[in-house]
Amino acid sequence: MSDTKALSNLAMDAVKAAEAAARAAYDWIGRGEKESADQAAVDALRTGLNAMAMKGRIVIGEGERDEAPMLYIGEEVGTGEGPEIDIALDPLEGTSLTAKNMPNALAVLSLSLRGGLLHAPDTYMDKIAVGPGLPAGVIDLDAKPEDNVIALAKAKEVDPSEITVCILERPRHQYIVDGVKSVGGRVRMIPDGDVAGAMGAAGLGTNVDMYIGQGGAPEGVLAASALRSIGGQMQARLVFRNDDERARAERVGVKEFDRKYDLSELAASHCLFVATGVTDGDLVTGVRKSGGVVSTETLVLDSADHSIRRIRTDLPL
Repeated sequence: MSDTKALSNLAMDAVKAAEAAARAAYDWIGRGEKESADQAAVDALRTGLNAMAMKGRIVIGEGERDEAPMLYIGEEVGTGEGPEIDIALDPLEGTSLTAKNMPNALAVLSLSLRGGLLHAPDTYMDKIAVGPGLPAGVIDLDAKPEDNVIALAKAKEVDPSEITVCILERPRHQYIVDGVKSVGGRVRMIPDGDVAGAMGAAGLGTNVDMYIGQGGAPEGVLAASALRSIGGQMQARLVFRNDDERARAERVGVKEFDRKYDLSELAASHCLFVATGVTDGDLVTGVRKSGGVVSTETLVLDSADHSIRRIRTDLPL
């Protein structure tokens, strides 16, 4: 069996693990306790991963070992038999969204063959992303936001006023908002959840043309794995606020602090991306409990065949 086939064969087990994390987080929706929600998702996801027939290694997780008791960077998961797999995960992407009962909270993980995902430290990352079917190099992380809007509009043969840019709602992004609006573009602000935001630029869930902004580096790699699966372009650069964050980067193998990564470097090989809804969102519906049944919806993207699958699971309570 090829390594690619072996990875694709893990899809349903990965779905079960993500579903378990989403169901565990459900009990904390709207309770204002994001740490409790995150811990519940972590516990359930770890149990699910350890049941999978693989030699798994966490390359993007809850933090370094001294900060996270489980699902830490470098932790080995799985049964110890099967293919060697690198795993990027966010057991609860949108802890604040869950605590406040807001849309787009997800349980997310990406699996790749060993060495297939950038080992990004838990720092910030500047990102820009668009969907498939566009000329190579249509976006540039180093260009002004307004110039990227104009370039994308030209590639799509539309007026800049028809371009919508998804932006994480933060004061640091005001210059992006101003730049987009200066050429007539539209903005779609999101409070959190920039994995879903970047995926929206690829045509999944929202009518968005581009994502620009600074968010978590782990979320950037997760988004890249999704874009590799369905097509698109992405550029990113790690952002360091202090020497401690640079030291973290060095520990995971980052040597060029100012490097501009493209999609092929963020997600270098075959990827399997899985996202289960916790709260209702643009990509999938959230967990439902009704009539003695708990229901989940999961999005599964596989770069081997560029497939997009949506899986609904009903389990008795």
